[in-house]
Amino acid sequence: MAAAQQRPKTPAANMASWRDVAPAAVVLITGPEEYLGIRAMDRVRTQVRAAAPDVEVTRLTAGSYEAGALAMNVSPSLFGESKLIEVDGLEAMNDAFLADALTYLKHVEQDAVLVLRHGGGTRGKKLLDAVKAGGWPTVDCQPLKKDAEKTAFVTAEFKAAARRITPEAVQSLVNAVGANLSELAAACSQLIADASTAVDADMVDRYYGGRVEATAFKVADAAMAGNGPVALSTLRHALATGADPVPLVAALAAKLRTVAKVAGAKGSAAQIAKQLGMQPWLVEQAQRDVRRWTPEGLARSIQVTAEADAQVKGLSRDPVYAVEHAVTVIAAAARGR
Repeated sequence: MAAAQQRPKTPAANMASWRDVAPAAVVLITGPEEYLGIRAMDRVRTQVRAAAPDVEVTRLTAGSYEAGALAMNVSPSLFGESKLIEVDGLEAMNDAFLADALTYLKHVEQDAVLVLRHGGGTRGKKLLDAVKAGGWPTVDCQPLKKDAEKTAFVTAEFKAAARRITPEAVQSLVNAVGANLSELAAACSQLIADASTAVDADMVDRYYGGRVEATAFKVADAAMAGNGPVALSTLRHALATGADPVPLVAALAAKLRTVAKVAGAKGSAAQIAKQLGMQPWLVEQAQRDVRRWTPEGLARSIQVTAEADAQVKGLSRDPVYAVEHAVTVIAAAARGR
């Protein structure tokens, strides 16, 4: 594994993606997104084992670390096996680990890979800075908060598996299970395993259409299309089966924000998408929706949705009525009334 020990020549070249991080004498994985951290550690471990099937794997916890354990575990084996040491919980590291790790960075072992996982915070900043200054690979695992980030994640999962998924199916999947990244990844894996052809929106709906998030966007889509009866019946069914009004209103607000952003933008769909950080097909969809809206109707819908948001979060004793009223106003406004 000697090739893995070549550190980058400059600290500026040490940032790596969790998808393509490679083994090195030291690999730092930071950030609060646990799922991406797990994926990054799994990738390094898989590559190490592929290069050295007899690798000796040791796992340590930085918070309960005992002085000297790192040096003992990275020391060359009598039988010449490579070493992989995975250290978790650096955000709660004790002083003993900090001291030993800083010492180790000065003279790393040639046949060892040390993977450090820091979940965020300022604890151990001196060590993190030393790793980065040394030019070792660093993976930053931040939560995927924007829909654009989640759709990019889904697209990349299918691309990595050499499988096709339509843009509409990507958005449907994000709408259905995008609240939790590990669930979103599991859904991708399930669809990749089961689909014999390209995954489309209908297949996503068959698998995940019953999720609260998916139902919320079905209500929003019907209301935005001016189909009040369908929007209200879907809404009432969702509420009758225990759906929380909050994500229902959030879906309405998200749809309206998209239309409002696109309505005020100029240029081609590709130009607007780049400017707003959105998928081009989503911009095209919003451009079609804009045609049925008047500025007054859009403003009125945004206002009533904001009022409904406050009411479902505690300002009203009847949150169900607040959502129904918002859906009715939006559907009417979409029909030009």
